[in-house]
Amino acid sequence: MTPDDLSAFGQDPWWLVLVKAVAIFVVLVLLTLFNIWWERRVVARMQHRIGPNRNGPFGLLQSLADGVKLALKEDIIPKAADKVVFVIAPVLAVIPAFVTFAVIPFGPEVGVPFSDRTTPLQLTDMPVAVLFVMAIASIGIYGIVLGGWSSGSTYSLLGGLRSSAQMISYEVAMGLALVAVFLYAGSMSTSQIVEAQSDVWFGLILLPSFVIYVIAMVGETNRAPFDLPEAEGELVGGFHTEYSSLKFALFFLAEYINMATVSAVATTLFLGGWRAPFGIERVWEGANEGYVPVIWFFAKMLVFIFFFIWLRGSLPRLRYDQFMAFGWKVLIPVALVWTVAVATMRLARNEGWFAELRDPVSLAIAVGVAVVLLGALFAFSAREGEPEEVPDTAAARPGGFPVPPMPAGGARRGAAAPLRFASTSPSPGAASSDPAPATVPAGAGEEH
Repeated sequence: MTPDDLSAFGQDPWWLVLVKAVAIFVVLVLLTLFNIWWERRVVARMQHRIGPNRNGPFGLLQSLADGVKLALKEDIIPKAADKVVFVIAPVLAVIPAFVTFAVIPFGPEVGVPFSDRTTPLQLTDMPVAVLFVMAIASIGIYGIVLGGWSSGSTYSLLGGLRSSAQMISYEVAMGLALVAVFLYAGSMSTSQIVEAQSDVWFGLILLPSFVIYVIAMVGETNRAPFDLPEAEGELVGGFHTEYSSLKFALFFLAEYINMATVSAVATTLFLGGWRAPFGIERVWEGANEGYVPVIWFFAKMLVFIFFFIWLRGSLPRLRYDQFMAFGWKVLIPVALVWTVAVATMRLARNEGWFAELRDPVSLAIAVGVAVVLLGALFAFSAREGEPEEVPDTAAARPGGFPVPPMPAGGARRGAAAPLRFASTSPSPGAASSDPAPATVPAGAGEEH
């Protein structure tokens, strides 16, 4: 990468930089209001409900009404909370969510209205822009952890710890998925990665990396079915249980902006960024010029946000051990094998190992896919061990109660067997009385 590649950046006057920063802030806030409304409408349609339809046309102002309601609620700080950290934590969560959009390209170089100046539709860029995005996203987790710790609540603390473990687990797989993109683009600059996809999108030729990134980005944003830090059935509300009013609204805002951030990164790295879909530029020469590419960028980004909504309305929440095992035992090994395969194929192509073959690219992709399939096969293979012997009885600990024995053969998997009750039919002519209580066959309770 040469220094001239980023020569278009760093030339804007201060007022233009300020206009870009304010525009990004306004767009993200409005996009958050729209995404909340969109999610409620889509999930309502999936569940055969109406959804918001009172405030504004089609209920479009419902999100604004919810924001006003949160602002007017009583702001409560628990007595056991560390007040300074309790107040700072939501701010630490929401600021990195806005900062990451500084290096996202929304379009090509355009003319500034009412002036003769040109500027890229991007606040700034740098040779390590993607690493900058991942570093800033990692800072946002401190807001969640500190919010859970400073609340003085056990449930909040457990939610914060879950979120930190979740970030560590899935950010490793996410980073490995991006290595293949860096190898093919030859750069970590977001604008250069978009330029490298002028012929073909990386989401097609690097499909395993794309799939791994999409799964990891759902885990990174604490969204269903990976919303373990907010599991209301286990942790009441998770890390933000003790928050109310605007502090809770900041956590809510950070979650939805993070959804937009990972969707924008996926669009930039795998779906050609602001470039028009295949075939459109052939029939319309201006599809990738001016302000038109902004439409393509947001259309692709909204596809990913719809994917988030679809998952929330379709899949149940995972158990925590299943979630962590999937990240460490499946995603990371597959990402490692795929990264080694891509690096090997790129080296072979650069060294001319396949120069005598007719189609070395197809061969490289086929070998890479085969390696990934072998790695996935290895990751998904489970070793069947002997079931551990479970004692039939458990002694009571001092001052406690006896623990009921585990079912024979260990914990049951899958749905519990239906309970069958023994029915008693009264004899003819007998006096009416209260029905006899139904009895449960012996052993039926062990199915639970």
